[in-house]
Amino acid sequence: MSAPRFEFSVHATDGKARTGLIRMQRGEIRTPAFMPVGTAATVKAMKPETVRATGADILLGNTYHLMLRPGAERVAKLGGLHRFMNWDRPILTDSGGYQVMSLSDLRKITEDGVTFKSHLDGSRHLLTPERSMEIQRLLGSDIVMAFDECPRADAPREVIEKSMRMSMRWAARSRAGFDSGEEHASRAALFGIQQGALDEALRRESAEALREIGFDGYAIGGLAVGEGQEAMFATLDFAPDMLPPDRPRYLMGVGKPDDLVGAVERGVDMFDCVLPSRSGRNGQGFTWHGPVNLRNARHAEDPAPLDARCPCDACTKYSRAYLHHLIKSGEILGAMLLTEHNLTFYQQLMAFIRAAIADERYSSFAAEFRREYLGR
Repeated sequence: MSAPRFEFSVHATDGKARTGLIRMQRGEIRTPAFMPVGTAATVKAMKPETVRATGADILLGNTYHLMLRPGAERVAKLGGLHRFMNWDRPILTDSGGYQVMSLSDLRKITEDGVTFKSHLDGSRHLLTPERSMEIQRLLGSDIVMAFDECPRADAPREVIEKSMRMSMRWAARSRAGFDSGEEHASRAALFGIQQGALDEALRRESAEALREIGFDGYAIGGLAVGEGQEAMFATLDFAPDMLPPDRPRYLMGVGKPDDLVGAVERGVDMFDCVLPSRSGRNGQGFTWHGPVNLRNARHAEDPAPLDARCPCDACTKYSRAYLHHLIKSGEILGAMLLTEHNLTFYQQLMAFIRAAIADERYSSFAAEFRREYLGR
């Protein structure tokens, strides 16, 4: 039997937490899932086969960065993003909206879209819902994200309300643009993005608009933008419940390990974040007893592994002292080993989360994790 275009099934629940499976033509995605970020067609300091070996079922690619360099048309000419970067499993591409807002100078937002200057060379570009869909189609994305605007969570309510309603109009245009790409649309999926910052009424209005349009999955956008974990969790206490229960829920840009554990408790199925790879390049390793800064001098003569419970090469073959030496010396191998470790840790955490939900012991797992990881 051939694989479906997109199919999501929930296998077990424990409170709001749930574990299941997304089936697509390029493979299955176990949920809750963490997606390593391959911004520019690469997870920095990692080979694709090593990323897969950590347990990742899906990667994230970045529309904004890829449209600027090497260019979506060039990637398409070379056979699409999967062939270009040698990753044969599902890829989710973001819409480019967030990066336009956060990285670009002299941007101008209108109903049509966003005009901006490239952060690379100052060239001018117009990104609209239709162009975002076209770029993601040229890349050959498996999960396409609707084009939206992401204002700061602390912006005035009228600004957030206006932005959210425009994003919902852009969502309808994204749906039409995606559907117009017939061959690609027949094998890919489209996710809508809920906005509304921390406001429950605006989140509800956004969710209702998205449900009326209809998407394969639904993302929770506009969080992890400086509001803090307490405010994020308060929003997640209601936001996921507004989205269709038979579709995956994706919390964009999150996050720290304790963010993931708390968000799963509140019904989230998918995550992405640059934190494990960026932290690895900066000398920080995540462990079951909390993050470790390997630049710290106290590791200089420590023969112990970074994390005795981790199966990665950094932990099974090298000492904290050696990792400290690599990081302090600026050696590339340090970034490689710590990135591999952090991604392995994140995937191991997701595997433990899935098992705990299936065994209906998620509350005790989450409490034990917080005692170990946070010391409380």
